[in-house]
Amino acid sequence: MPTEPKPYRCPWCTAGAAAPDPVYVAYHDAEWGAPLRDDDALFELLVLEGAQAGLNWRMVLHRRPGYRAAFGGEGAGTLSPAAVARLGEADKERLRLDERIIRNRQKIAAAIGNARAFLEIQTAFGSFADYLWRFVDGRPVQNAWRAMAEIPVRTPVSDALAKDLGQRGMKFVGTTIMYAYMQSAGLVNDHLTACFRHAELGG
Repeated sequence: MPTEPKPYRCPWCTAGAAAPDPVYVAYHDAEWGAPLRDDDALFELLVLEGAQAGLNWRMVLHRRPGYRAAFGGEGAGTLSPAAVARLGEADKERLRLDERIIRNRQKIAAAIGNARAFLEIQTAFGSFADYLWRFVDGRPVQNAWRAMAEIPVRTPVSDALAKDLGQRGMKFVGTTIMYAYMQSAGLVNDHLTACFRHAELGG
């Protein structure tokens, strides 16, 4: 019997490996570009995007369960900004020895400091989601890229978001990191037009 053709995916989730990474493919298919409006999930993504700086997203993605356990306790679900904001100096040293996460002292300190800034934003705007989605007028930007080379690494919107978060005391929130964050959180639909997810997400 003829087999059903495989759906076309953005090549970044299958390139560079002898066989597709199921975790990476599942992330592409279910999460990347899907509008995210849950504050805890947005905070977790912010921590992971900051941890990625200078590294490979695939590596960070595989450490997501480790981050949940190390920062939130064994069996914890999505990272809670309130829980992370309570961590102190002893926790920073503990985390520096935890092989389940990226053990960079500055990134660990940033995760904790950013959690405190995140809570302040929640207080000021009602939710972090309300604050964040203001930058795209509340609706995902629907792009129509045909090739990976067309996709930008920063935009005026990511510049503005990075500047504002920096002024609010956050670290590891440069414009390139923030554009990747916008892509992941679905503020922009950057799936290629040939990818099956582009149309599913409204493109």
